Amino acid sequence: MSRPAVVKALWGAAVLVLVAGCSSGGTEDRPGTAPPTSASATATGSASSSAASSAAAPSGGRVAVTGTLTEGLKSPWGLAELPGGDLLVSSRDERTITRVDGRTGAKTSLGEVPGVVPGGEGGLMGLAVRDGWVYAYLTAESDNRIVRMRYGGADGDRLGVPQPVLTGIPKGIVHNGGRIAFGPDGMLYAGTGETGRTGLAQDRDSLGGKILRMTPEGKPAPGNPLAGSVVYSYGHRNVQGIAWDAEGRLWAAEFGQNTWDELNLVERGKNYGWPEVEGRAGEARFVDPVAQWPTSEASPSGIAYARGAIWMAGLRGERLWRVPLSGAERSGDPEAFLTQEYGRLRTVLAGGGGRLWLVTSETDTRGTPGPGDDRILRLEVS
Repeated sequence: MSRPAVVKALWGAAVLVLVAGCSSGGTEDRPGTAPPTSASATATGSASSSAASSAAAPSGGRVAVTGTLTEGLKSPWGLAELPGGDLLVSSRDERTITRVDGRTGAKTSLGEVPGVVPGGEGGLMGLAVRDGWVYAYLTAESDNRIVRMRYGGADGDRLGVPQPVLTGIPKGIVHNGGRIAFGPDGMLYAGTGETGRTGLAQDRDSLGGKILRMTPEGKPAPGNPLAGSVVYSYGHRNVQGIAWDAEGRLWAAEFGQNTWDELNLVERGKNYGWPEVEGRAGEARFVDPVAQWPTSEASPSGIAYARGAIWMAGLRGERLWRVPLSGAERSGDPEAFLTQEYGRLRTVLAGGGGRLWLVTSETDTRGTPGPGDDRILRLEVS
């Protein structure tokens, strides 16, 4: 099922056309300069002294694509699993949510989400599901925001009217973040971007360049580092991947600029350095990444945890990365799978055991779509 070589060659030229006004690292694809270093040079981050240790994952992994669940999706971005195993997938640019049968792949449109204003890297992005609500991170006229909509019950396959959960997240043509997920503590987490205004990442009064933690109703969660604030960690550039390991530790992937993309172990109130540093700095006031990649090899979006490892989808890198873990540290070098086989990879979602769902991203204006794009793939990993 490899993509034709001619398509990949065309893509290599196409990614040079980016949003004007940014540096070579200004958008999520960043085809500008990157060091020739390979992933074997990734840095090992510091472990949390309070984190519980767990058995180390094997240093070598395995990935098998067992099938295509569905195809023909347009600019897919967010993915969430419903009780019973069906999936919801958002279209960033079409502003729609589609239900996908988890066994047959049959698609049912749930309609357009009102108030979404797509543009650049903004639109209808992350999804999460909880207690009969569908949560969505979206770009509106004046901001990025999180809303929730009733779904199911007597209304069947219809979404209710969007209700604001959190508003006022800065928006931009680039670096809008967009991933949301419920943590093991029952709180809602969101990864945001600094919209190209780098100073927002260090401004703890801003919601840009942060990981946010809130109640399902959008209030600051108990135990947040600053009373009355949803900010959980800061100093981030553009967070689009969040997941928890088996011990409940929070991990996040974010785009670097010209040098290093990062996988971070996220802890309450910590500063992750942007824009003062990119990648590993070795400075006590910043948290170093647990792994880092040249920007040409990753451009990470979604992540998931399965079989003792973090699995990270790469956009520009066009590959699925595996980062084996031992507690709060790496237990081996990152491994790349599916390199340039399915194009740009946007979202990965754990489906239990060693099963993953993987969403491609060739129709987001930066890829070169082929027949069937975009699609959701079934993976078995170990």
